[in-house]
Amino acid sequence: MSDTRFSPPVTTPRSPEEDGGPANTEDGGPANTGARWPLPEETFWSESTDPHGVSPGELTEPQKAVKDEPPQAQPEPQQQAEPPKRKRDPYLDNVKFVLIALVVVGHSLVPTLSADSSRALYIFIYTFHMPLFVLISGYLSRNFWNSNAKTNKLVDTFLVPYVIVEVGYAALRFGLGQKWSLTIIDPAWLNWYLLALLFWRLSTPVWKRMKHPVPVAVAIYLFAGFSQIEGDFSMDRFFGLMPFFVIGLVMQPEHFEMLNRRWIKIVSAVTILCAAAVAIVIAPRSPLGPFYFKSSFQDLDLSWWMGLGVRTGLLVCALAMCFAVLALVPRGETWFSDLGTRTLYCYLLHGIPVLIAKDQGWLELPWLHGPLGVLAISFSCFALAIVLCLPETRTVFKWVLEPRLTWLYRRPSRS
Repeated sequence: MSDTRFSPPVTTPRSPEEDGGPANTEDGGPANTGARWPLPEETFWSESTDPHGVSPGELTEPQKAVKDEPPQAQPEPQQQAEPPKRKRDPYLDNVKFVLIALVVVGHSLVPTLSADSSRALYIFIYTFHMPLFVLISGYLSRNFWNSNAKTNKLVDTFLVPYVIVEVGYAALRFGLGQKWSLTIIDPAWLNWYLLALLFWRLSTPVWKRMKHPVPVAVAIYLFAGFSQIEGDFSMDRFFGLMPFFVIGLVMQPEHFEMLNRRWIKIVSAVTILCAAAVAIVIAPRSPLGPFYFKSSFQDLDLSWWMGLGVRTGLLVCALAMCFAVLALVPRGETWFSDLGTRTLYCYLLHGIPVLIAKDQGWLELPWLHGPLGVLAISFSCFALAIVLCLPETRTVFKWVLEPRLTWLYRRPSRS
């Protein structure tokens, strides 16, 4: 993920060209969102402008005809001062680091889910952490539109790392004594997010054309429960988490500003505490299937009306917790703001130590099955998330996870 920073809210709207979108046209186009925040230009979360000179759709100003005059009679062109470099606002970076730390904790708790304390924390985390990740991904995809640079970046950022990670984890499992298994169309474990995000982003222009995209996405999400959708190409989670991506697409900077009010922060804190209490109460008898946002009603052993009720309730609870977390996360610069710019590395690499720990039985020690064990796992995973988000980690693995495949593409014509 890139280290580029984005600015706090400003009062004048940015042009589509500044946000990496096409030039302004009569109908505005999908990139004309009216956003007042410049979006962070990151390879995993957002799009940047065309690296090959003129942005897609950009027109150069025609030159005026000049009469035959001596050179000294022509006025010298005035040099335009370069605009100051915009500073990146740390708010979403803070959110992303908190979420990626919870991802590592959630994956590490799996061997200890027989303990009620571990199961309660697991349910609490899985109710909102991936929905909020998807919501942020949708918000940062608002200006995605078909262009040479954006199409190239889809390959560089999603497809190539996806294949590399799939092969890498297959080799790791084989090295740990498991049977060799490599199925590119069926993502292994955490790799599902790359494919799902790829298809969500490709669908962005369609959602931007709709008058009421959120109700449509919610309807698709609810009725997807009637079908047993396979996990090939992450289609089960593509439909299961679709509303969160679309909600992120329609959100504007002022919606985030609304969450910065004191009374909303108080309500958010109460919401988080109530959610934690509910997780503790339901942990001993609640199934985990619904919290993965992918299973059909038949897989969950639910009637159609119970299935619709469970999906609706889970959607409401997840959104409430998402907005509560967004309201409570610090908005200013923190010690972990810079770490939040490299969450891709933590997401794709943390599976290596977690898989090794599971295979070796380190996470199944008896003393880990209890409140103290949950705290020990949580603090260890938090430290692991910090290490994997360090700039040194990016330096070592950038050639794998952020390849620059400029040799693969044709340069766009400047005419």
